[in-house]
Amino acid sequence: MVSVRINLLNANALMNRNRRPSPFFLLLVWLAWAAPARIVSSEVMPPPSDPAGLQARFAAHVSQDRFRHAHWGVRIVSIDTGQPVFEHNADDLLIPASNTKLFTGALALDRLGPEFRIRTSVCSQERPTRRGTLRGDLILYGRGDPTFAARFHGGRLDRALEPLLGVVAATGIKRISGDLVVDASYFASPALGSGWDWDDLQYAYGAEVSALTINDNTVDVVVKPAEAPGRPASVQLVPGSGFIPVDNRCVTAPTGVRRAVQVERPLSHNLIVVTGRIPVGDTGITETVSVHAPAAWFGHLFKAALEQRGMRVAGNVRMTDPAGASADPASGASRVELGAVESPPLRDLVARMMKPSQNLYAQLLLLQVGAAELAASSQTNATRSAWPPAGVFPHTAEAAGIRALEAFLGRAGISADEVLFEEGSGLSRRHLVTPAAIVQLLRFMDRHPQAAVFRDALPVAGVDGTLRSRMLETPAAGNARAKTGTLRYVNALSGYVTSKAGERFAFALLLNNFRNPDSSRSPRADLDEFVTTLAALEWRTDRQ
Repeated sequence: MVSVRINLLNANALMNRNRRPSPFFLLLVWLAWAAPARIVSSEVMPPPSDPAGLQARFAAHVSQDRFRHAHWGVRIVSIDTGQPVFEHNADDLLIPASNTKLFTGALALDRLGPEFRIRTSVCSQERPTRRGTLRGDLILYGRGDPTFAARFHGGRLDRALEPLLGVVAATGIKRISGDLVVDASYFASPALGSGWDWDDLQYAYGAEVSALTINDNTVDVVVKPAEAPGRPASVQLVPGSGFIPVDNRCVTAPTGVRRAVQVERPLSHNLIVVTGRIPVGDTGITETVSVHAPAAWFGHLFKAALEQRGMRVAGNVRMTDPAGASADPASGASRVELGAVESPPLRDLVARMMKPSQNLYAQLLLLQVGAAELAASSQTNATRSAWPPAGVFPHTAEAAGIRALEAFLGRAGISADEVLFEEGSGLSRRHLVTPAAIVQLLRFMDRHPQAAVFRDALPVAGVDGTLRSRMLETPAAGNARAKTGTLRYVNALSGYVTSKAGERFAFALLLNNFRNPDSSRSPRADLDEFVTTLAALEWRTDRQ
């Protein structure tokens, strides 16, 4: 019975940075780290034999001198008993990075359901004539389907557009007398998540958000050398489109010269500037760059695909007012829905968001919930004005999504002072959450009707997603399911793992303000050490 009570001690009681370590704490550290357990890696270190040893090992780990300026937050709970196994700063507010996606994914599954599908409509003012002429505009009305992307279709973007092309072909349209209109007004939200930093926005992970999204709103810039020094390098965009111009200032250098290529896109422009040098014989590089105004780009790519199939568009690509009307234009009296395509079910979309940690998809899911909330709400403007926290644009799908998240977390047993979210991905550094809140969410979702879907959406250690190359050849491989989180000086890992004894644990590991002094060891290894240790336990905390 005594050993169980030791197991439930809060690590903050064992170790306080502002006080000298107690003799009891020093004894526990010695028990955990005495020879032969001086090997740092938990992958080869024998697992602790009792709760006191487990406490001591974890406490010693977070108290290492290289973490003296960092901020650890840890909470580990036995799902089977509900009892804490280890805690350290578990109630401190910390930056979660992409651990935010745990909350977004859980909210989407709870609010929309795993079988929810996102509809993209093909509309017009009237139906085509018998001869196949559409008088007026052809309208694409998007609602945030992220799957018009090569990654969903074996690396081929043409296959991603095929269902929409099929809808148009099925109407018998051969000629469109007006414009191809792209309507991305469904969310009525800014193109960027609240709190996103400007210097993230040209990269794939900071891609603009749109109700009409194509190829993850990114383009690959492929740079290769010419055959002779002094000539301009070859620059190719994939997918190619005249919508995105290139300023190629990159030259081919002699063989043996070090490659130095820079690819940039100015903010609010689609001009891609390539500078530097690339030597003869170099295999080339590929940089993925975000696209500005992705809905317009969707329209240009779709217009080209229509014309490739023999359907002529007399006009141009034109965007509607992004502020849009409050009602769904596809169902308005002025429009006829000629047909529509639907996304895969939400269960697949959540996994596609979680496993690779896709920021765009996460924000789209939050906006999807927000749009559903706005559609179902009869809130007055006076009431709405109090919805979002500071930093979030009011009266938007993002604000409504955050409001829905707050309500959901209340049902999950998480108090409002334990979390602060402004967007859905975790790219914002203004997010704050306690490790205790993360673990509570994990425990709540373990009992949720969508528990299996939620768990299956998480990366699996040593198998897939952002954990594909982590915890290999350890008891956690194929076992631990967890969401990663990474920003500069921020690392996080939260999820589930089962010990060799069959005990299930929920854990939240957050490391903030850590500038790694040891380049030979990744902070990810420090997080993984907790998980591999838990997975290796051959005893249960409820039987000690």
